[in-house]
Amino acid sequence: MERLHDILAFVAEGAILVFEFMGVFVLILSGIIGIYNYFRKNPFTRLNLAKGMSMGLEFKLGSEILRTVVVRDWKEIFLVAGIIILRASLTLLIHWEITNEKKEFEELEPREREHLDAK
Repeated sequence: MERLHDILAFVAEGAILVFEFMGVFVLILSGIIGIYNYFRKNPFTRLNLAKGMSMGLEFKLGSEILRTVVVRDWKEIFLVAGIIILRASLTLLIHWEITNEKKEFEELEPREREHLDAK
C-alpha cells in the first residue's frame, strides 16, 4: 500500500509541475501578446489579455487541486485551501471582466463595431 502511495505522489508531483509551468507559460505569453496589441492599439487588448490570464490561472488552479492529493497535515491543507480560494476568486473576477468587455462591445453601434473590427 505504501508503494501505491509513493507512485501516486510521484505522478501527482509531476502533473503539478506540468500544470504550474503551463500556467506560467500562458501568463507570460498572454502578457507579451498584450503588450504587442497595446502598442498596435488593438481595441480587444483588454479582452484578449483577460482571457489569457484566465486560462493561465485555470492551469495554476488545477495544480493546486492536484496538490491536495499529496498534502500530509492540516497546516498544508489550510495553506492549499487558501491558495485555491484566492485563485478561484481571481478567476471569477477575470471572467466578470471578460463578460463586461463583451457586453460593451455588443452595445456599440454596428458602424462603430465594423470600425473596431477593421483595426
